[in-house]
Amino acid sequence: MFTGIVTDVGAVRSAEQRGDLRLQIACGYDMTTVDLGASIACSGVCLTVVDKGEDWFAVDVSTETASRTAADSWREGAKLNLERSLRMGDELGGHIVTGHVDAVAEVIGVCPEGDSMRVGLRVPRDLASKIASKGSIALDGVSLTVNDVRDAEDGTTHFSVNIIPHTAHETTLGQIAAGRQLNVEVDVIARYIERTLASRAQ
Repeated sequence: MFTGIVTDVGAVRSAEQRGDLRLQIACGYDMTTVDLGASIACSGVCLTVVDKGEDWFAVDVSTETASRTAADSWREGAKLNLERSLRMGDELGGHIVTGHVDAVAEVIGVCPEGDSMRVGLRVPRDLASKIASKGSIALDGVSLTVNDVRDAEDGTTHFSVNIIPHTAHETTLGQIAAGRQLNVEVDVIARYIERTLASRAQ
């Protein structure tokens, strides 16, 4: 379990295709405090630490995970938003994030708004009922607030968020541009509400 508050930006040092894709990720964490088998969210994807060194850790990205997430996250040199798993008693600064990606969003536009950036995104229509204006959403592991949401004529759903200067500086979202793909996780509460409503309708 995570909160969507990024605590480090790591970099993929190597990506080796074995049975799964083995990534070695450079980071600024004190790795003596990270156990093998621990969970770390890597740009919104919950992955397991399978090896580690003084300033790096390794994870295995399964074929299933790779097929459902933004492909550029797993290439050598890629920057990743990192968050260690939530511990009991930690401050819940963002919202509850599971690290299970629902879809890949495409950035369709970025424009300045005050000191912030307003970012427009496109996602599959089947996520529409789980995204709400002023609700929470995680993009590449970053907890953000939805400005607005609408169903578009092209059969997809569009929504927007604002990236404030602090978020831009502390995460990979500072370099966001049209065409970029981002891992999306909707609010877990919305998942359960939709499932409950669907069950009642049967």
